[in-house]
Amino acid sequence: MKFKRVAPVVFTGMALMGVAACGGSDNKSDTASTPTATASASTDEAAVQGASDVKVAFSAPAADHGWLKALSDNAKAKAKELGIDMKVSDSATTSAEQADQIETLIQDKPDVLVVLPNEGEPLTPVAQKAMDQGIQVINIDREFSAASAYHTLIAGDNYGIGVQAGNFFADQLKCKGNVAEIQGIAGISVTEQRSQGFADQIKKRCNGGIKIVAQQPADFAPDKGLTVMENILQKNKDIQAVYTHDDDMGEGVAAAIENAGLQDKIWMTGAGGSKAVMNKIKEGSEWKATFLYNPAMSADAVYLASLLGQKKGLPGFAAPDIPSKIILSATTVTKDNVDQYMSLGF
Repeated sequence: MKFKRVAPVVFTGMALMGVAACGGSDNKSDTASTPTATASASTDEAAVQGASDVKVAFSAPAADHGWLKALSDNAKAKAKELGIDMKVSDSATTSAEQADQIETLIQDKPDVLVVLPNEGEPLTPVAQKAMDQGIQVINIDREFSAASAYHTLIAGDNYGIGVQAGNFFADQLKCKGNVAEIQGIAGISVTEQRSQGFADQIKKRCNGGIKIVAQQPADFAPDKGLTVMENILQKNKDIQAVYTHDDDMGEGVAAAIENAGLQDKIWMTGAGGSKAVMNKIKEGSEWKATFLYNPAMSADAVYLASLLGQKKGLPGFAAPDIPSKIILSATTVTKDNVDQYMSLGF
């Protein structure tokens, strides 16, 4: 069930998050969205007293682009702020390698394991193993395929990013034109939700007036974004705009557009909120918008871990447990409002 009334939340960053009702990991609720979180959680003194006694382990894929590096850096900074000597494994380049690293972390018997999985489904068994051993798991961003594999999920509103992108494309193209979609990693929840939200919204708004003529994953990698977009441009001569799932990957897409001399004919959007892309939006390039996806969610995850390890709930909430799902809403960043969000860029 959803909370009907709660006391005021004391967070600066989490006060604006959509929250699903709490409970055990087997009882997941629908999630409501509210305005975007703009910072990591504040360290309320009463809430984090004793945090340094909590054993926390953190796992994430290797930082192969800016958003992932910012996410790992934010987690480490929050642990230091809380006085937590956090064990970190953030060098894996495959799901199998990350699973091995998590197995090693589990052997140290942490109270809480914080995980951004390379891929949700392949890493679900090792997360479930941790839960079964009494180690509480906080799942960041890319959702495990079983709700029982985590106590709490904290993520951005990926479907909402797709919806906001759909609205932006419908408005900019006046519901007429051909677009390409450069996706992230095939098969993960982030990619599927960003694609579905976009497809649903342009269908709802434009009823077939906007056509997705090319759709291909580029693994969030700038170099792959370049080659994928080059191939799409060779096969599709009539494209007005490109929806990309990631700012860093989009840098490669933009390079392909510029190399083809089409920057005045094709515009594009990203997702994430890198400072480099925000500056290009401000300058008036082929970049028209990005959709903020703040990597500070990892700092919030470590803060939640400090509470969970002490068996404390959220400060100000009547419920005694940490919510099962916390979803950060998407924000559209354009030339009109980019100055407002520049400080949040990574």
